[in-house]
Amino acid sequence: MSAQSSAMARQPASEVLVIGAGVAGLATALAAAPRAVRVLDAGAPGGDGASIWAQGGIAAAVGTGDAPAQHAADTLAAGQWRNDPVAVRHLTERAPDVIDWLERLGVRFDRDGDGALLLGREAAHGRMRIVHARGDATGAEVMRALTRAAVRCAHIAVAPQCRAFALARADDGRVVGAWAWNGHAVELWPARAVVLATGGYAALYRHTTNPAGNDGGGIALALAAGAAVADLEFVQFHPTALALPEASGQLPLLTEALRGAGAVLIDGSGQRFMPAEHPLAELAPRDVVARAVAARTLAGHAVFLDARVAVGAAFPEHFPTVFAACMRAGIDPRTQPVPITPAAHYCMGGVRVDADARSSLDGLYAVGEAACTGVHGANRLASNSLLEGLVFGRALGQHLAAALPAAAAGAALPCPRTYAPLDAATRAALADVLWTYAGLVRDEAGLAHAATRIAAWRATREPGASAADLLDLAAALIAAMRARRECVGAHWRRDVRAAA
Repeated sequence: MSAQSSAMARQPASEVLVIGAGVAGLATALAAAPRAVRVLDAGAPGGDGASIWAQGGIAAAVGTGDAPAQHAADTLAAGQWRNDPVAVRHLTERAPDVIDWLERLGVRFDRDGDGALLLGREAAHGRMRIVHARGDATGAEVMRALTRAAVRCAHIAVAPQCRAFALARADDGRVVGAWAWNGHAVELWPARAVVLATGGYAALYRHTTNPAGNDGGGIALALAAGAAVADLEFVQFHPTALALPEASGQLPLLTEALRGAGAVLIDGSGQRFMPAEHPLAELAPRDVVARAVAARTLAGHAVFLDARVAVGAAFPEHFPTVFAACMRAGIDPRTQPVPITPAAHYCMGGVRVDADARSSLDGLYAVGEAACTGVHGANRLASNSLLEGLVFGRALGQHLAAALPAAAAGAALPCPRTYAPLDAATRAALADVLWTYAGLVRDEAGLAHAATRIAAWRATREPGASAADLLDLAAALIAAMRARRECVGAHWRRDVRAAA
């Protein structure tokens, strides 16, 4: 059902409008001081979005014998060398400073008995370099500190329960704000710079580790306005989500740090299978592990994560989030193997941006998972996601503080669409189609079928209604998957040869 106010409210103009209140959005807002920043949060401040669910930690070359160049080499290898090496260098060189900055903001990272940072290792990392907080609650701890800092900053104002559904444009095409639904009416939020920090689109899939709001809404806004997008076909599936009978939507994540601590993957007979799949066994890149798990699941075999020896009685202390999720499902991971399934987890693609986070539209920027910086290539290295949002968010905020775009000469054009969320039945059907035909392994026949289904749904949408935006994003996703006729990283097609 559509909702549109006959008398649209106009909020006071701000210098910077940030859409999204996760780590990337808040890092941008904090670093943009003293610019007047307004943050639109579709949920409750500090309580929604994918950032708080991040368990593994933040990768940074801060340990003895490690270096940003080694972190960069691992990032490039995981991304199958499809990464932008300049962006990778920017990310890895600034990682240690991000850890220092977060500690100054009050983030309580885990430390050993001597007071040194307690470092973990995850898949495809050559060193112990994962900094974490409260065991497996790094995202929640970082969000706590960032939200607290933002609330205390006079230059930042957060608007909760406010969902942007269209970008505002001036006569010359410049982006000059956003139109948002506040639960009662449509509001125009004018700004000289608009930043998309809305996360990725993994929640479009039936099985995902992401909250429902991570459905690509911000990328869909940019796409509807004509912004360039890139690498949409690269969707990473986490190999170890907790398998719950008949469940759909968000599944509990079993952090990769468990495998870094020595947990192994076993089949129903109790046998390990990853040593035969890859030299790094359970610490192989995520796409390799996920496909190995999926192959056995599709063949009708149960697959489990076994941490009884590696973690055992220490579970409640070292991995409290995972322990609580397992116990709620009636599984005690201290004494039982945990059933697992792959789930859509992270999107390497998004709004195409340059080194300063600028999109192809004047006045529009993107950071975090909503952006395609080129840093991840074809497959994200574990624990580079929070890092990317923090590094590029801080850099963008500093850039806008120093060089804000000039104000537009004319007023914003009328709102180009009505607010009408995609109906639940179509949304659920779309999730099934993407999971079945555009999931972990794809082929042309399945993708063509998905394209036909999505086209039929698009044809029934009311012209100008925002309900079409997610369908348009899904159509672009399918088109990107069909166009890339190779197997590389997280994009795997059973009907073509794997890249050398």
